Amino acid sequence: MRIGIPKEIKKNEKRVAALPETVRKIKKLGFDVFVESKAGHGAFVSDYDYEKAGATIVDDAHQVYGICDTILKVIEPLFNERLNAHEIDLLKENQILITFLHPAAPLSHPSVTRLMEKKVTAFTMDGIPRISRAKRMDPLASMSAIAGYKSVMIAASHFSGVIPMMGTSIGMTKPANVLVVGTGVVGLQAAATAKRLGGLVKSVDIRPDAKKEAESLGVKVTGFEVPWEIAVGQGGYAKALSKEWLELERSALTPQVAEADIVILSAQVPGEAAPILITKKMVESMKPGSVIIDVPIDQGGNCEITVPAKQTVHQGVHISGIKNIPGLQPVHSSWLYANNLYYFIENLFKVRIGDGFDMRDEIIRKSLVTYGGKLFHEGTRKAMGLAGNTGIT
Repeated sequence: MRIGIPKEIKKNEKRVAALPETVRKIKKLGFDVFVESKAGHGAFVSDYDYEKAGATIVDDAHQVYGICDTILKVIEPLFNERLNAHEIDLLKENQILITFLHPAAPLSHPSVTRLMEKKVTAFTMDGIPRISRAKRMDPLASMSAIAGYKSVMIAASHFSGVIPMMGTSIGMTKPANVLVVGTGVVGLQAAATAKRLGGLVKSVDIRPDAKKEAESLGVKVTGFEVPWEIAVGQGGYAKALSKEWLELERSALTPQVAEADIVILSAQVPGEAAPILITKKMVESMKPGSVIIDVPIDQGGNCEITVPAKQTVHQGVHISGIKNIPGLQPVHSSWLYANNLYYFIENLFKVRIGDGFDMRDEIIRKSLVTYGGKLFHEGTRKAMGLAGNTGIT
């Protein structure tokens, strides 16, 4: 089995899917590793470092995709302008792709369809279930910690004022009002960072345990009550709310958004498109100079008018749709993600049933997107309006 690591081609994406330390561990599993030249440069890892770890350096992505059985990437396949080819076109039938696909997001559906047509076996790292056994493999948690921290740094750089209360010779400035929507890993890290910077931080979450975690940071938790059985899904993570409950949540958020100087959005439902919580009208209620950071834009985003991969201004409100926030901190992000991938690979190839994978394993079953020309990912099937079960047993 040959495992390939291509260089990421998205603008400002400096992460890499394997580091020398994980290459060594992958080789101990019995795999050969091929790394595209300069794949690690964004994370300050040289080709020589990879060679010392036992990897083979190849000149370009064509070679990586051409000779490897499994491709490890950080983000979804994109068009490679240098090669004048889409990365999906470089993939072969039955080749294995493991990356972040965000397949339930509407913008990802064309790529999912193409992966099915090419009969690529694709796994998405954002589909890994939130269970104890999968914690070491879960990049949503590891990348979320980075994203939560960086989201506040981005907000601070675009905010028209300053976050902390500052004493001057003519008086005190007011601290910024920071609203964090969703207090999973992203939200908790964002709340902690904003608090360290001196902001007045409030948070909103529909899950009782998430509210308690935010309170433990000294954050003021504001109210929106949802019955536990409606709000909380498997593993304590949020469920997708019905249209009626979403409307109630938006109503509860409306006055809080209007008061906020900075809004960090981080509400996600594992394996599904992110819920729209902030409408255009709510954005227009905010003060000019305010900032919204829409962290889950890869899953469609929480704000109705966020433009994916763009930073825009609407009636004086700065709205950030940056899609690869962890990619802005490539050293620690690469270390975390590369180790997540290693443990995923270790589990994926631990048991093979014929030419297939062990679908009794919940981690494999929940992260599988396409296989043999069929779509298996439950959240994506729902988002694409495909009825019936996937045939997985």
